[in-house]
Amino acid sequence: MNGERVFETPADARGQRLDRFLVSRLEGVSRSRVQLLLDQGKVQVDGGPAKPAFKLRGGERIAVSGEPRPAPLKAEPENIPLEVVYEDDHLAVVNKPAGMVVHTGAGHSADARSRGTLVNALLYRFRNLSSAGGELRPGIVHRLDKDTSGLIVVAKGDPAHAAFGAMFANREIEKTYIALVHGALKPGEGTIRAPVSRDPVRRTRMSTRAHQNARSAVSHYEVLRRVASRFGVFTLLRVRIETGRTHQIRVHMASIGHPVVGDTLYGAPGQLARQAERPMNRMSGAQQSRARKVAPEKLKLGRNFLHAAKLAFTHPVTGKPLELEAPLPGELVEFLRRLESAASE
Repeated sequence: MNGERVFETPADARGQRLDRFLVSRLEGVSRSRVQLLLDQGKVQVDGGPAKPAFKLRGGERIAVSGEPRPAPLKAEPENIPLEVVYEDDHLAVVNKPAGMVVHTGAGHSADARSRGTLVNALLYRFRNLSSAGGELRPGIVHRLDKDTSGLIVVAKGDPAHAAFGAMFANREIEKTYIALVHGALKPGEGTIRAPVSRDPVRRTRMSTRAHQNARSAVSHYEVLRRVASRFGVFTLLRVRIETGRTHQIRVHMASIGHPVVGDTLYGAPGQLARQAERPMNRMSGAQQSRARKVAPEKLKLGRNFLHAAKLAFTHPVTGKPLELEAPLPGELVEFLRRLESAASE
C-alpha cells in the first residue's frame, strides 16, 4: 500500500471503531497492520491523530499515508529457568515445558508475543549459539509444539548445527514420545505411514489427506497400557517417529480415530466429563431425575498429553553415543493418576 488514501466515512459507519472501519476499507491489510499504521501516526482523522478505538460519527475525513512497517524483530535473552539434561562445548539438550513456544515467527512484532520463548531462555543461559538458523532461531535444529513437553537438542556452534541437520535428514536420531490417546487402540503395536501436509482449508492444522506438497511421515507405536475409567477409555503409548513433520504424532493418531488427549485442534474434547455408571435409558424415572440434578465431574488437562521422553544419537563431534531421557512432567503424572483412580473406583 503506497501513497495516500483518503476516505470520507459514510453515515452508516456511525459508532464503528476506527480500526475496524479501516480493515474493511484497506484491501489485504490485517487488523494488526492497521494497528501499526495508527501507532506510527500514518492515519489522520480530520487532520489529527486518533486511537484505534476512536468511534466514528460519520462524515470524518480519514487520510492513510505510507504502509505499516513492523519494527525489526530480534530474539533477546530472558532470564527464564531451564532444565538442562545434558551440556558440553558443542551442544545442549533441554527439557522444554508445555506452554513454551520454541521460537517466535517472522510475522510477529517486537512485543509480548516474541518473549517467553525457548530461544529467549537459551540466549540468556548459553549466550553463544549457532547462527545457521537465523536471528530468530539461534541454536534451534528441530522443534516441539507449544503444548508438547520434553527433550530438544540445541546446537552451540554452526558445525554442530550442520551435523545435526544431516543427522535428522538421514533419520539418525531416535526420537521417542509418550502419548495418551482416546479409545482402546488395538493391536498392541503398529506403524502409521501417512504423508503429512498443511490442511488447505484450516491452515493451523496438518492433514494426512493426499496433497501435492505432502511429505512422507512414519510413526511406530507400542501400547504401554489401556485405561478404562469413568471418564472414558484411553491408551497410553510409546511412539517412535522416523520423520519429524509438523504435528506428526498428533495428526497421525487423529487420522486413525485416536486423537491425543487434550488436543482440541485434532478433535479431542477440551475436558472430560465423568460418565454415568449406567446409561440413562436403564435408569428409573427417579434415578434419571437425580442424575440430571448432579453436575458431572470434569477433568481437564489444559495441554496435549504428548511428551518427548527420549533422544538417542551419536555425538556429532566426539562420536560418543548419547541416550537421554526426561520423565513425564508432574501434570501428566497427576492426570494419569486421576484417570486410573477413576478406573479402580
